[in-house]
Amino acid sequence: MAGPMRIRAQVNGDEVNVRALMAHPMETGFRKDSSGKPIPAHYITEVIASVNGKTVLTAEWSGAISTNPYFEFDVKAKKGDKITLKWIDNKGESKEETIEVK
Repeated sequence: MAGPMRIRAQVNGDEVNVRALMAHPMETGFRKDSSGKPIPAHYITEVIASVNGKTVLTAEWSGAISTNPYFEFDVKAKKGDKITLKWIDNKGESKEETIEVK
């Protein structure tokens, strides 16, 4: 199972720069373990960002994204708004974190 997600938000005028580091193995299914057996595919398929409950970004990913992906985007928001970032992977696991813009 994947670990924690770290999110940071920085106000820049009427926009907020959101940076996230997502702990996830992002296995493609093409690698093999030390005994030569294939490591099953395990990767994030969807990332959803919302501000105060309203979806502002949806990204569809594949196994081509690196381990522990870093994700950055700008969004119109202000101090006090709540930004939520959620990912869902191909095994049905998900992780969601919410931060308040300060």
